[in-house]
Amino acid sequence: MDPAAVSPATAGISLRQLLMALGDSLVEVQAAPAGLDVEIRGVALLDPEDPPTAEPGELVLVIGARGRAAFPALRAAARDGAAAVVVKLDGPGQATALSETAAEAGVALLSLRGEARWEQVTALARAALDDAPPGPPGEGAQEGDLFSLAQTTAVLTSGIVSIEDAANRVLAYSRSTDSDEIDDLRRRSILGWQGPEAYLAKLREWGVFQHLHSSDQVIGIDSHPELGIRRRLAVAIRSGERQLGTIWVQEGSTPLSEHSEQALLGAARVAAHHLVRRRRELTEDLTLTRTLLAGLLEGSTGPQPLATHLGFDATRPAAVLGFSYGTAQVVAAPESSPAGAAPELTHTEATNLISVHIAARHRSALVTQLDPRIYVLLPQLPRSIDTDILRGWGQEITDAAHRHLGLPLRGSIGCVVPGLGDATESRREADRILDAMVGADVSVAVATLEDIQAEVVVSEVLTLLSAHPEIRDHRLTALVAHDDRHQGRLAESLLAYLNSFGDVRAAAAQLHVHPNTLRYRIRRAEELTGLDLSRPDQRLLAMLQLRLPPTV
Repeated sequence: MDPAAVSPATAGISLRQLLMALGDSLVEVQAAPAGLDVEIRGVALLDPEDPPTAEPGELVLVIGARGRAAFPALRAAARDGAAAVVVKLDGPGQATALSETAAEAGVALLSLRGEARWEQVTALARAALDDAPPGPPGEGAQEGDLFSLAQTTAVLTSGIVSIEDAANRVLAYSRSTDSDEIDDLRRRSILGWQGPEAYLAKLREWGVFQHLHSSDQVIGIDSHPELGIRRRLAVAIRSGERQLGTIWVQEGSTPLSEHSEQALLGAARVAAHHLVRRRRELTEDLTLTRTLLAGLLEGSTGPQPLATHLGFDATRPAAVLGFSYGTAQVVAAPESSPAGAAPELTHTEATNLISVHIAARHRSALVTQLDPRIYVLLPQLPRSIDTDILRGWGQEITDAAHRHLGLPLRGSIGCVVPGLGDATESRREADRILDAMVGADVSVAVATLEDIQAEVVVSEVLTLLSAHPEIRDHRLTALVAHDDRHQGRLAESLLAYLNSFGDVRAAAAQLHVHPNTLRYRIRRAEELTGLDLSRPDQRLLAMLQLRLPPTV
């Protein structure tokens, strides 16, 4: 190892901070057996011609040794107390073997993306070590996130929402277009950014604050017209035993929704993520969580980094729920929804709604967007979890999306897998179901593979036919081309006839033509193509191939 290649000793930074500096465009976490808070105190470049040695706390960059050739350097770095090792991989199989070795040896393993350069990593890592950590920023949540959460909670509860910190200072509140709906307590709280003392005294007298301080359950406060207070619900925002704040929902001109208490519980758990750390720490933590979650679902990162980062038990059952929608299919939205909302806003609102609902049902749930779909990872499920329970959660979400956002959300339930390491398999199944639901005539909004097994298989066969023109029947291709040239409907008529099991009258009614017209079209299609519809194989192939989109 070249001594000049080692960065000067510093106070050190955590592996977590280093990952933030490098970014997921350069490296991926393959193993972190000691967690992400191990200290990095230097950077060293290990050349293949150098003896494989390292210093305690170093980040060792194994240059010139890919895949299995990096095993000696990895073992030596672990032996000498290095904090982490960076290697380049030649394939996913090597990632598994190296990750297992790193986990056994107790050293973190990072893989350098194929297009990244070693000098980029070296420069960024040394800069992160050389720069003193910035002073602690002010306490508080990211205001934009909290205002968005307040608005989502208002939609779900049909109420008027305020989010306060533990000192009753207003952090965020939902929009309200009707000033007559707002009671005196809310008006004064927002104008002064803090609850008026006279009202706070009444809440203390009624035992509201005592309840919020000791419980994470929703409490109701009856209306008091003589005090200018309308009916309210409140829930504490908690981190363990510590109360971080409160979410208040005031009833407006309409009653609160039936599921308001459930929505409040979920909102409080989401809000806790925004209040539990200082602004910079929270931002970094959420970014890293999203990166590790995306890597797990895409199969590029193993389960251990995410499990270690969040304290999950990776050996407990897990499942993935998938959700998709088309912006072109948005139905008439409620009046409370912003008119002409941009697709990005709609996507954010849908993600917020899913986050709040699922957090109320499963404390460890994680939500992420992998465009164009939204995924929910459900780690640490009970070993006896019933798929019908997951279906119920998904149905609640799609119903709420339709009711509150006007979105025709579709949901899929991936298989329950034995551990977090198999989450990719569950995500793959969720995607198969969503792919089939896009083009199939499916009556349910949320489905498992068992629900629409036939539609899934047909969808995948059509995908195969679409991608491989050489395996199609050229006679059917010619029939579609003939229709295009002559503005004909022979292919459409043949498909309707086959879909109706040869029932001419049923197919003719579907096409709005006379049965004799349909009989003529079928004979004409047979003449043009030479198909023999008495043969089951030819009928089956025609039914499949004629379902391909005309442009394919």
